[in-house]
Amino acid sequence: MAYLKSWMRTIQLGIKSLLLHPMRSMLTVLGIFIGVASVIWLLAIGEGISQEAQRQIESLGAQNVIVRSIKPQNVDGILAEYGLTVTEFNMIKETVPAVVSAVPIREVAFGFSFEDKEVDGRIVGSTTAYYDATKLELDRGRFLSGSDLAKHKDFCVLSHDIANELFPYQDPIGKSIRLKDRTDLFEVIGVLKQRGTSAGIGGSLAAEDFTKDVYIPFTTFNTRMGREIFRSVGGSFGGEKVELHQATFQVSSIEQVMPAYNLIKDALRHHDEDQDISIVVPLELLEQAKNTRLMFMVFMGVIAGVSLLVGGIGIMNIMLATVTERTREIGIRRALGARQSAIIRQFLVETITLSIVGGLVGIVAGFLGPTIVIWGRQILYKYFPDQMSGLPPEIQSMTPQIVEASIPISFGIAVVVGTIFGVYPAIRAAKMDPIEALRHE
Repeated sequence: MAYLKSWMRTIQLGIKSLLLHPMRSMLTVLGIFIGVASVIWLLAIGEGISQEAQRQIESLGAQNVIVRSIKPQNVDGILAEYGLTVTEFNMIKETVPAVVSAVPIREVAFGFSFEDKEVDGRIVGSTTAYYDATKLELDRGRFLSGSDLAKHKDFCVLSHDIANELFPYQDPIGKSIRLKDRTDLFEVIGVLKQRGTSAGIGGSLAAEDFTKDVYIPFTTFNTRMGREIFRSVGGSFGGEKVELHQATFQVSSIEQVMPAYNLIKDALRHHDEDQDISIVVPLELLEQAKNTRLMFMVFMGVIAGVSLLVGGIGIMNIMLATVTERTREIGIRRALGARQSAIIRQFLVETITLSIVGGLVGIVAGFLGPTIVIWGRQILYKYFPDQMSGLPPEIQSMTPQIVEASIPISFGIAVVVGTIFGVYPAIRAAKMDPIEALRHE
């Protein structure tokens, strides 16, 4: 009982001493507060970026193998011919056993208009299976059907942003949009839900700007655009002949993805010399993203841990200054019979109290971090839209995600660091010679 009373008295003295010097206490708390908040914030930002990158990769389909046509740098002449052919597409679809669905895609950048409104985007020709392969979601209307393809219908499905820009105050379903500088009209049959930019792998399925697509039947694209597309760009006239800009092969199971990838790669090996195709495996990218995430989180944690260490050093410096300032007080207590252990306890109580308060304030600030980041990003988009649009997609659409483990870990480390760095000043205070301490001015 006496031992408990001794501790309670020590705690009262420690807290009273802190309250008598509010500015000094606040500065000490500040170091721990910044350290804990930094740990929570940095890990939350890291987790947000990682989750966004994984979401974008998963949106490509974990069971998909994507073949993309790429224009080689050495292609010259008025007509550039390169990429995946329909014959190769059909051959893969029929000979690779694990392939259960194959989605052909053709695309071209185009302008669209409705009445007096115009917007630039991309027209994408594909099949009904494109909807499931890309995990699109409808906001209203419907997607392209098998009947639309068979009858070469002039129907289109608008991405969310295209619909908002061309039809800001009305329902686009049933209305027709026009291709810029052409007479082609396409009736709107559906509008997709908003979807952010993708992981920057390239193409329509993994587009740099997934929000600007207009989807039409694959057969209609071939009829309207032809096999060869000629356009005037920057005053020069040129064209390209690309039978398929992209093909997505859906595999029967996760286990069959890599074997199917190897078979497809072997079938298209003759493209290696021209380097006019790329093969993307979202499952492989997803595994890489998970490994990168772990490394990234460790790196962010180390950086944040350094700030906690700096906070601990700050506590030690201020407590050493406190010991010097309170030398006479320590001498009087020792002369009146206070033991060295009592002096050590009092100074440790002060450092632990400061660490706990700093840690709790840091946790509160950490929880406010995501809101502050979102608010700050909105302000930056308002005043610096060009600079913000140049950031990687996973950063543009990232929302910080609090890592639950970071809260107890950062708080525990803060208390431990504060205690460790408070031990030396406490021992130094306890070992003072009472007579010398009383002489101190």
